[in-house]
Amino acid sequence: MISPPPFAQSCRGTFTPNADIAKGTWFRVGGAAEYLFQPADINDLSEFLKSCPTDIPITLLGLGSNVIIRDGGVRGFVIKLGKNFADIIHDNKGIITVGAGTSDVIVAKYAATYGLGGLEFLVGIPGNIGGALRMNAGAYGTEISDILIDAQIMQRDGTIQTIAANDMGFSYRHNGLSDDVIFLSARLKTFPEQSDIITAKLEDIKKQRAETQPVKDRTGGSTFANPEGHKAWQLIDAVGGRGFEIGGAKISEKHCNFMLNTGNATAADLENLGEEMRRRVKEKFNIELQWEIKRIGEKI
Repeated sequence: MISPPPFAQSCRGTFTPNADIAKGTWFRVGGAAEYLFQPADINDLSEFLKSCPTDIPITLLGLGSNVIIRDGGVRGFVIKLGKNFADIIHDNKGIITVGAGTSDVIVAKYAATYGLGGLEFLVGIPGNIGGALRMNAGAYGTEISDILIDAQIMQRDGTIQTIAANDMGFSYRHNGLSDDVIFLSARLKTFPEQSDIITAKLEDIKKQRAETQPVKDRTGGSTFANPEGHKAWQLIDAVGGRGFEIGGAKISEKHCNFMLNTGNATAADLENLGEEMRRRVKEKFNIELQWEIKRIGEKI
């Protein structure tokens, strides 16, 4: 077992130096984390943050579905929440309490099993609940903010608090909380619905995704947020982006707001490809595309 750093000797979680975190992302590109920390539970995470010097960078990594790890790797500690942060239960009022480490798809299927409607859109969002809260993820007309009651969060100093959805400053693909806040769990509201009806909706969403998105490729989900009044994919298509390549990175021919790792892409290839699309769209339409994919770490 790898010994924890000196300040974290009391921590019970797993520490991995020079961790290959890129292999756990959908793009499968990028450098290593200086340290990967997988806390044993909420108390362990709190103790780690309380003892971790404030000048050491902390980065949270979810399921890696909407992130590019840059080629120079990530300094400091990357924190990844495991199965101990993925509990899911519901009460007799139809309120689901779910850990931030739980995948969105699992939540959607759980709700279907128990006849809890309103969460079907989650089956179309790759990632986990923590990531959905961070970026106010949405699909098919619903966002996480629409069904959120409140969330339990941990501050950089290890303190825990519960914050209501109305106090989180949600906007399109964004929330108003500090970047160093860690989401621990969420309470989601539902309504009664027949399980077979929910299941049919899930299957329809999955079918739509398979028909319109490159779900079987090494991709990272939507690259850019849709500018107000526009669709990002249409803007990219209009500037000749469809199928455009830089190194091993390519704009999907199936959906122009998806980038692909064709097999040997670097993180720089992907980021440069995205920036080229942003440049073209700005030049032709005077519209600034905003990254939806999170890019973390150091460039080479």
